[in-house]
Amino acid sequence: QVQLVESGGGLVQPGDSLKLSCTASEDTFNSYTVGWLRQAPGKERVLVAAISGGGGRTHVADSVQGRFTISRDNAKNTAYLQMNNLNPDDTAVYYCAAHKAEIGVGTHAREYDYWGQGTRVNVSS
Repeated sequence: QVQLVESGGGLVQPGDSLKLSCTASEDTFNSYTVGWLRQAPGKERVLVAAISGGGGRTHVADSVQGRFTISRDNAKNTAYLQMNNLNPDDTAVYYCAAHKAEIGVGTHAREYDYWGQGTRVNVSS
């Protein structure tokens, strides 16, 4: 069972950038699709971006298209979420999640089997 640990969250101002990291416990990291999901207070958990096991296929939510980029380095068992031009609507707890790569690239939280503990991102002036 893969274990995921997120890092990189924090308090930033509107317009700033942050890069989140998700490090996995397994060397078979490339056999997992990785997603970044976020949950704002009082709202459901939604997918922000996802990337296939080999990194060749990505999905980015319309709400962050052009500002957020997902990537991975399988040699380091790590996935990343680069977030640019942040605004207060991006304030949320961000979770790294994974599912087996053979089922494709999940776009809903229910498709993910393994979860990190979350890292908080607060965008405020």
